[in-house]
Amino acid sequence: MYRGRLERDLATWVGKGLLTDETADSLLKEYDTRPASFSLGNVLMILAAILLAAAILLVIASNWEQIPRLVRVGVILALIWAVHLGAAAILARGAVAAAGGLLVIGTLSFGGAISLVGQMYHLSGDEQAVMYLWFAIAAVSAVLFRSAVVAAVAGFLSWASFAVYLNAYDMRWMSFHPWVAPLMAVVVIALVRYTGADRARHLAYLLLVGWLAWLYTLDSDIRLACAYAIVGMLVFILVGLPFSPLSRLVKTAGAAPAFYAFLVAVIGLFFLHVEIDQGGRLIVLGVLTLASAILAIGLQGRDNGAVRYLAYTVFAIELLYLGSVTVGSILGTSGLFLCSGLFVAAVAWVVIRLERRFAIKTGEVGQ
Repeated sequence: MYRGRLERDLATWVGKGLLTDETADSLLKEYDTRPASFSLGNVLMILAAILLAAAILLVIASNWEQIPRLVRVGVILALIWAVHLGAAAILARGAVAAAGGLLVIGTLSFGGAISLVGQMYHLSGDEQAVMYLWFAIAAVSAVLFRSAVVAAVAGFLSWASFAVYLNAYDMRWMSFHPWVAPLMAVVVIALVRYTGADRARHLAYLLLVGWLAWLYTLDSDIRLACAYAIVGMLVFILVGLPFSPLSRLVKTAGAAPAFYAFLVAVIGLFFLHVEIDQGGRLIVLGVLTLASAILAIGLQGRDNGAVRYLAYTVFAIELLYLGSVTVGSILGTSGLFLCSGLFVAAVAWVVIRLERRFAIKTGEVGQ
């Protein structure tokens, strides 16, 4: 997809005389020499590793009673050591995909080993403690081997740990356990930055968003919904402004921080709509929701497609909702859309003027 867009842009620049045909060809060839961000072979290698790990554990479990205890422990330890040493040897030769597959087998085998050894020797503990230890070992393995694949496995384990907690405690707040989920998300983000597992960052951000949504269900406090909306928009503005102190950090993290900050704000606005469904406060809330969508488009609409489409969706749904709830006739709904259209047109005119002024100033500075 990106290559096709790049090819069209190069052709446009050649047509305008900004580039020569030779330069455009050289740029396209340089892009083609880069390693692909997606490799079907790598994906199949990881899937094969998952299937092999499951097969090994199932074979051991199926013959568990016939295997002496010392042999069981020895087999598990030998398997874990063998795959990790094999991964180190293969990684030294540059076979990253194969090494990643072995590390996945080792990480999954370790989790199964914890559970099976605990059952054999009737060790005290619970499923939640197993998940914590499993996640910790995956994080250590990701750091030692600087493995993006294992960092992604740690991301999935953080979700599994949170799911185990919710199931064990009926989604209630118990002791310190609820704080472990956001802590795991922070660890996953650190692993992503260290290992370069860019796509795995979404697992951490989604875990934080899910944790915040679960937190609201415990009490359904309107103040918490307001905090989500306000803090979410403030963080979005901080990461969206080019002169923000967080701009350098955000550039290395891609478009995700702005999108998820805006998503938290949208979730807060949604919860506010659940609490406020009539009267003048609903009108004020609707105007603020529309304004937040316009602000999001203004700050990130050009460069961040995820924010742009989320803002479009929020704007359209909010208009339809206000039209259906607050206006009783077709004529009244038409008036609402007319006023909204005029307001957005005025904002668009101001934004266009500001963009032109900034462009002129930028050109003067460049000269």
